[in-house]
Parts: sequence; C-alpha cells; structure tokens
Amino acid sequence: MIEIKNISKTFKNNKVLDGIDLTINQGDVVAIIGPSGTGKSTFLRCVDRLEKPETGTITIDGETQDLAHIHGKDLTELRKKTGMVFQNFNLFSKKTALQNVMEGLIVVKKMKKEEAERIARKQLKNVGLLDHANHYPRHMSGGQQQRVAIARALAMEPKLLLLDEPTSALDPELVGEVLDTIKKAANEHKSNLCRDTDQSDDACIRSGRTCKESKKT
Repeated sequence: MIEIKNISKTFKNNKVLDGIDLTINQGDVVAIIGPSGTGKSTFLRCVDRLEKPETGTITIDGETQDLAHIHGKDLTELRKKTGMVFQNFNLFSKKTALQNVMEGLIVVKKMKKEEAERIARKQLKNVGLLDHANHYPRHMSGGQQQRVAIARALAMEPKLLLLDEPTSALDPELVGEVLDTIKKAANEHKSNLCRDTDQSDDACIRSGRTCKESKKT
C-alpha cells in the first residue's frame, strides 16, 4: 500500500494543492480527472519530487519520506520506487528503443550491460515492441513511443507508476494500445496512478477508481 498525505504546493499567491491525501493499494489504477489548471500534473510532480511541495509525505512499504525536505540518498532511493511517464514521451532521440529502456538500469541501478539488456528486452516484449528494439524514436508512432516510455519506467520495477496524461499527445486511433499497456501493468500487480483530463478516457481505469477535480484553483 502507498499513502500520500498532506501535499501542498503554492505558485506565487496561487494555492494549487492544499493538503491532498491519497491511498493506493497494490494493483490499483487511480485516475485523477479534472479540467486544466486544477493541479493534477503538479500533484504527480510533487509525488516524484520533480516539484518541491511545501508539505507532504509519501509512505511506500511502511517507509515514510518527507517530500518537502527529502534530498540526497533518500531522494535517489525514492525515485527508484517511482516511475514517471510523461505525455510527450521524453525518449532519448539518439538512442534506440532498447537503449532507452536500458539507460536507467545502467546509470541508476548500476547493472551490467548484459543484465540490463535482458530486462529491457523483456519489458519491450511485454508492451509488444520487441521487434522495434533497434528502432529510433523518429521511426516509431506516438503510441509506440509512449509504450517504450512505459517499458522504460516498468524496467526499474517501481512500486508506483505515475502517468501524466499518457494519451493526450496521441492520435485517437493510438490511444487504445497505450491504455491496454497500462491495464496490463496493473494486472501484473504494479501500483499505478494515472492522470487524465478527458472524461472520455474513463476506459483507462477499467476496474480502478477516479479522483475528480472540477473546480479551478
């Protein structure tokens, strides 16, 4: 179980997040749904500490970290437990799909190249892209790039997978393949937190649950 408590964040005089709590059980897919400007991306970025909140804690497997003051080794260890997938993929353009998935395993987890490649190939197979292992991002569709990004995140074996509008940059006909990948990850007992602004994408949570935000701050 993952518990996120009392997340608060202010930009200038605008209180974007005010004491937000969320509990995620193993295998949950949670969709945070609401209009632009309600702090959904900011919440995810605070959880992964890409943004520094004024207050907030995260507890993973019974270990609690203060997100407002975490740094150094503790921050590195937290990020080993969380994976972030961005709406614009953020793949390395000069690396192949395989190299993109291997990168974190080698740089962050200090794995040997052979072991990193084995895991990367397994994750690419899981998202249906093993035959694209040697393709560069420019030779893949948006849906394929997003699936590589998900494979890259899952290769790190995160306890919590954060997805920031994972389908918003895709053509409508490519959305289904990414949503199916998210569902598969949840079925394999990963905890997933899915952020989505479009009510029509409720399908992405399937048997999960929603946290709705309807009022701009």
